[in-house]
Parts: sequence; structure tokens; C-alpha cells
Amino acid sequence: MSCCCGDDCECRPLGFLLGLPFAFISLLLSVVGVFIWIIGLALTCICPCCLCVTIVVELALCLIKAPFSVMKWFTSKIPC
Repeated sequence: MSCCCGDDCECRPLGFLLGLPFAFISLLLSVVGVFIWIIGLALTCICPCCLCVTIVVELALCLIKAPFSVMKWFTSKIPC
């Protein structure tokens, strides 16, 4: 029995190891995203009509999700 279960296998240790430095960088960006999200959320509560603040909050949420996206991308690019 091999490491992979089939064609849809998610077991890719090499992709995981190669992605770790980039995931660390994106983790730092996600911390910045948390601060932007907190400030943007407070500004949205003060003035809900301001559309640009809502866009900044959505961008901050993308930054917060960045480490997971990076690891998924790296593990999908490296074969099993």
C-alpha cells in the first residue's frame, strides 16, 4: 500500500514542507489582516454607509485566510 489512496489524494508531504516558508510569510500577513479587520469593523459600525471601508474589511478577511490558501495551493502543485 502506498502513501496515496488514489487520484484524489491529499497526502503530499513534499508540497507541505516546501510551502511552509511561504505559509509563514502569509501568516504574518494574516496578523496584519486581523488588525485591519478590527479597525475596519469599528469604522463600519461608526459609519455603515462608507463602501470603501467594507471593501477594506473584505480584503482583510482574504489576508486572514491566506495561510490556508497558500498551503492548499502548494500541496496541489506537488505530486504525491
